[in-house]
Amino acid sequence: MKHNETHRTDRIGWLRAAVLGANDGILSTASLVVGVAAADTNREHILLAGVAGLVAGAMSMAAGEFVSVSSQADAENADLAQEREELAMMPEAELEELAAIYVTRGLDESLAKQVATQLTEFDALGAHARDELGISELTVARPVQAALASAASFGVGAALPLATAFLTPVAAIPWSVSILSLLFLGLLGGLSAATGGAPLAKPIIRVTFWGAIAMLATAVIGRIFGVSV
Repeated sequence: MKHNETHRTDRIGWLRAAVLGANDGILSTASLVVGVAAADTNREHILLAGVAGLVAGAMSMAAGEFVSVSSQADAENADLAQEREELAMMPEAELEELAAIYVTRGLDESLAKQVATQLTEFDALGAHARDELGISELTVARPVQAALASAASFGVGAALPLATAFLTPVAAIPWSVSILSLLFLGLLGGLSAATGGAPLAKPIIRVTFWGAIAMLATAVIGRIFGVSV
């Protein structure tokens, strides 16, 4: 009987970027809108600040993700190039190194040597990348994917508090945006946990708590100084 398993490791790259983008989109835009609304009762000014925050934030998230994940990819490629050179220059030492890794993972020396030999014959660089460097096809850095996921999710997240500000009476914007954004953050935390197969409670509590702190801080600043922040 065939045994089917479902794992979520292949989602790590885009899921991390998407959750980060959506969370930042909701939180930063909601905080901006709440801070401006606490200081300025002109809806056009509030929405303009929010839209500017959405565009700037999405571009910033995309650029930041692309640069950071590209740096990771560069480091991975450099390690692979070094490993490829070492395999060409000293194959026996690399074989012993691979066998030693399997010994530390519980195999006896003879079996570890046999496994290392067979994997080396099949795909030496792949075996060392996976078992020595921790690089696999499932977790390899993908800068473009991360940048697109982050920018798109930021825009979607930012659109939620903006829509709330557009549909709510001006006087109620600080409270309505704060409350609904906390709800959006809680839903996002639950969705990301479910997608990643993790328990729901901790991510929901974590994102709503820090979201409340951020929005409270910007509202206080806007109220104290009476200017757009």
